[in-house]
Amino acid sequence: MTMDRRATMKKRTALFAVAAMAVAMAFPACSERSASERAEEKKPSPAGAEKERKVLYWKSKMNPSFIRKEPGKDPMGMDLVPVYEGEQPSGPAGTVRIDPATVQNIGVKTAVVRRKQLSREIRTVGRIAYDEGKVRHISPKIGGWVERQSVNFAGQVVDKGERLLEIYSPELVATQEEYLITLQYHERLKDSTVGNAAAGSESLLRAAETRLRYWDISEEQIRALRERGQITRTMELHAPFKGIILQKDVLEGGHVQTGKNLYSIADISTVWVFADIYEYEAPWLRLGQEAAMTLSYRPGATYRGKVAYIYPYLKSMTRTLQVRMEFKNTEDFDLKPDMWANVTIRPSLGRKSLAVPVQAVIRTGKRDVVLIALEGGRFAPREVRLGAEAGDEFEVLDGLQEGERVVTSAQFLINSESNLQSAIGKMLAPEAPEEGAGKAPPPAASPAKEMPETGAAGTSPAQRRKGKE
Repeated sequence: MTMDRRATMKKRTALFAVAAMAVAMAFPACSERSASERAEEKKPSPAGAEKERKVLYWKSKMNPSFIRKEPGKDPMGMDLVPVYEGEQPSGPAGTVRIDPATVQNIGVKTAVVRRKQLSREIRTVGRIAYDEGKVRHISPKIGGWVERQSVNFAGQVVDKGERLLEIYSPELVATQEEYLITLQYHERLKDSTVGNAAAGSESLLRAAETRLRYWDISEEQIRALRERGQITRTMELHAPFKGIILQKDVLEGGHVQTGKNLYSIADISTVWVFADIYEYEAPWLRLGQEAAMTLSYRPGATYRGKVAYIYPYLKSMTRTLQVRMEFKNTEDFDLKPDMWANVTIRPSLGRKSLAVPVQAVIRTGKRDVVLIALEGGRFAPREVRLGAEAGDEFEVLDGLQEGERVVTSAQFLINSESNLQSAIGKMLAPEAPEEGAGKAPPPAASPAKEMPETGAAGTSPAQRRKGKE
């Protein structure tokens, strides 16, 4: 009996322990469920959430123009996403908000507005010409006959002082004889003490020398005539500088008259290059700017020069501005007049200015507009005042600050999104109340009204007129 009681007591004790452990484990679970239930009770009901965030419509992620009043799927099989009341973009007038997925899909790119030294590359075609200040006509100041001709054809290269031809002139012979007689007379009377004989003889000698100089007889030739004491039958004409013969209008044995042009000589150690610049490139040009020139027949060779003159008028036929540049020629005369050349001028504004890419500017014809990229997928249009165009950038005179971000691609798609939001806003606007009823609040100002009219895809003019009605 005693053994049976002890066994029974042990079984009861074991059962009691198991029951106690079960109760202990169940209590926290009950506590957790109670806490969860209390938390669920504290959460707002779906009806309350609906009151806080009202769904305006449902739209497609890939095609924002596909909208429905009820949830569903778009033609691509993707779930429509809700657009809630109060999600209208905040910011400057005309601000539009686009979700990040759409921004990525339409390929929006931005650039930072920076202050920099703007430069431009002006490419044009140039024509090599003679330096008009280094072209000389050779014409005698006395008449006579050509006896010996040293330069016989156009294009011949002559050195400075080289003899061109010799002219026999009876008048020149008589003047030389007069000079020699006056010289002898002066030699006899220069030491005379009788009256003004010495001074008079010297005056006559100076007059004879002056007459020879008027005929372009050089000082060396006059000195040689004085030392020799004999006249020369002919007078030599010499090249005034090194150059090439442009024109030859004389033959040996021919008679020449006073003032007739015998030769035209050009010094081509320096050449001019004329180029035409478009009107919008004119503000970039300054005197002294460096220019580079290449020739088709000398590949790899580059010649350096400077802008020497900017003409003060435009060509009426081409509406271009002519520029004259000066280039040093080589010893072999690589730069030949009447050649065509490729000319490059790389001017700079000379000041640091705000710059934006050309792609960022929307030019409507009436104004210039850029789209500013704001935080949270928001974009706002802003009118700017532009300066010079520097290649693929515009100088910004007013309207932007350094460090702002501007949209450089997909501006028209953003404008389309703005027009779409405007149309949707008009469709969802409350209808006008009946007469006598309280007036409904007017819809918020449409961002599209501030966006530039660029002709981008969006609502048509007819739809806009209908919306206004």
